[in-house]
Amino acid sequence: MYILLAGLNHRTAPVEIREKLIVAEPELGNVYQCLLAKGEIEGAVILTTCNRTEIYATTRNIEKGQKVLLEFLKDYAGFDDWAINQYIYLSNCYEAILHLFRVVSGLDSMILGEAEILGQVKDAYQFAMDAKTSDSVLNTLFQKAIYIGKKVRTETEIDKHSLSVGNAAVKLAESSLGSLTDKAVLVIGAGKMGEISARSLMANGVKTVIVSNRSYDKAVDMARELNGRAVRFDQLDEELAAADIVISCTGASHYVVRGDKAWHILESRRGKPILMIDIAVPRDIDPGLQQIDGVQILDIDDLKGIVDANFEQRLKASAAAEVIIKQELEVFNQWLASLCVVPVITALKDHGEMITNIEVKKALNKLGEVTQQEEKIINSMAHAIVNQLLHSPIVNLKQMATCSDGHSYAEMVKNLFALDVNLEEHTEYENFKIGNQGQ
Repeated sequence: MYILLAGLNHRTAPVEIREKLIVAEPELGNVYQCLLAKGEIEGAVILTTCNRTEIYATTRNIEKGQKVLLEFLKDYAGFDDWAINQYIYLSNCYEAILHLFRVVSGLDSMILGEAEILGQVKDAYQFAMDAKTSDSVLNTLFQKAIYIGKKVRTETEIDKHSLSVGNAAVKLAESSLGSLTDKAVLVIGAGKMGEISARSLMANGVKTVIVSNRSYDKAVDMARELNGRAVRFDQLDEELAAADIVISCTGASHYVVRGDKAWHILESRRGKPILMIDIAVPRDIDPGLQQIDGVQILDIDDLKGIVDANFEQRLKASAAAEVIIKQELEVFNQWLASLCVVPVITALKDHGEMITNIEVKKALNKLGEVTQQEEKIINSMAHAIVNQLLHSPIVNLKQMATCSDGHSYAEMVKNLFALDVNLEEHTEYENFKIGNQGQ
C-alpha cells in the first residue's frame, strides 16, 4: 500500500487561489464520497485550514492514484492545467509522510511553531474516522503524526514563544494604527480565532468590542465573555460606520462584508481610517472596498510580513524538532516499506515457484518415462536455477526496503515481473509499536 499527498498551502498559492480549494465541514462528507468513488483510492484524510488544503490517501498504484487526486482537485477548484502545475504539490510515501510530520509539528506553518495546527490535524483525522474513509495505513500514519506533534511540543520550546494567527492579527493592527488605546473593534465570527483576537486587542488598549455572528446567541455569549455587545448579522454593515478595527473570521463561502452593501457606509466615514483584517479563507471581506479612502484591508497572507521578535528562539527549537521527526520517520518508513516490499518478495518467490513447476512438468512430459532419481535431479536443478536468479533481486530488495524510496524499487520489481501482489496480509503495525500514543 502506498501513501499519497496532493495539495497546496501558503507557500505555493496566494489566498485567492487557496480559497478555491477550502472544503467547509458540511461539504466534507460529499467530497469524500466523490473522491473515493473515482476508484484507485483506498482511503483518504483531508486536512483543510486557512493556510492549506491537503489530501492524504492510500493506493495500490502510485501513478493511477496520483492521477485521480489531480483530476479531483482540478475539478473541485476549477483549475486548468497551468494552475495545477503552478500551485499543487504532489508527493508519495517517504516525502508525504515527512510533510505530514512537519505540518503537525508546526514546522510548515506560516507562523513557525503555531499551536493550532495540531488540533486541526486531530479534527481532520477524527472526521475521516467518523466518515469511515481512513484505512488501517492512514490510521497508523495519523496516530503517529499526532504523537509526534505532541512530542515535539513537549520536548522542545517551539511553541513557547509562538504567536497564534489571532495574536499576529493584533500585531498587524498595532503596526498600522499605532496605539490601540480607546479604539473600537468589530469582530465578525464568534469562533475561537475571533475571541483570541478580541482578547489580545483588549489587552493592548482597545476599549469597545462589538461581536456579530450569523448565530446571534453565539454572538451574545462571546460578547458577554468580553464585556462587549452583540449585534445581529443583518446590522453588521451599520457598525462599520464607527469601528476602527474589523477582525473577520467566519466559515462563510462568500463575502460577508460585500461591496454593494458596505460601500456607501464606508464612504460616509469621509476618510477616517479603518483597518479591516480578514483572516478567513475563503475571504470574508470584499477586497474591492480598499479603493475607498481610509480603508485598509489585510488578509491572512499579510501575516507573512510580521516581524516576530521570538522567531530566532523558535528557529533553534525547530532544529530539535527536526531531529525528533527524523528518528520517528525512520521507524515508520521501515514499516511502510515492509508493506510494499514483503508482499512483492512473497509474490516473486511464488512466481518463481510457478515457473519452475510449469517448466519441470513440460520437460518430464517430453522426456517420457524417467526414474524417480532422475525426476528428483531435474526438479532440484530447475529450482536451483530459479532460486539463483531471484537471490540477488530479493536480497537487494530487502536492503532497499529501509531507503526513503524503497517503495519505488518494490513497485519496479512488481512491474518488471508482472507480479500479482497481495497486500491484504501486511497492514498491521506489529513490529513498530505506537500503542495509544496518537490518541
